[in-house]
Amino acid sequence: MKSRWRPTTMLAGWWLGAMMTMPQALAQSAPEPLSAFPRSLIEIRTQAGNVHAISVWIADRPSRQEQGLMFVRDLPAHQGMLFVYPHERRISMWMKNTLIPLDMLFIRPDGTIVHIAHGVPESLDIITTPQPVRLVLEIAGGQAAELGIREGDRVYGESLDTPPSQHP
Repeated sequence: MKSRWRPTTMLAGWWLGAMMTMPQALAQSAPEPLSAFPRSLIEIRTQAGNVHAISVWIADRPSRQEQGLMFVRDLPAHQGMLFVYPHERRISMWMKNTLIPLDMLFIRPDGTIVHIAHGVPESLDIITTPQPVRLVLEIAGGQAAELGIREGDRVYGESLDTPPSQHP
């Protein structure tokens, strides 16, 4: 006897399989609360001699880096997110589902800021650093200019293996 698959049987099988995996897919796409991210304190030392303390959430794994500050509606002054990558490379970012303007500071492993970009809320434009970096710091849009932070300034902190208290 020859087996015959009917389109409705195939469709029902597909639907059942999709429904069984859907809760898992939805759970994976739900944003992790920022309270679950590790926290740290970093310092930015400007070439003009000013020191700015920034409290940061650490995006230390791919799922946190993909999420970033998406869906955040307010970012107070002197707070941000530090993206930490395992090795130096060119980093590309975008502002999909990011509701607030951001300044993105691209940082080499030695803590030197090599590029500052300005992210526009919900833009799909790709922002790429011109050279390899290991860290990206996101702070509220306009804060870099307000604090006088420029390329060439230095970032210190435990995430960079250079605790702030060890530097003059």
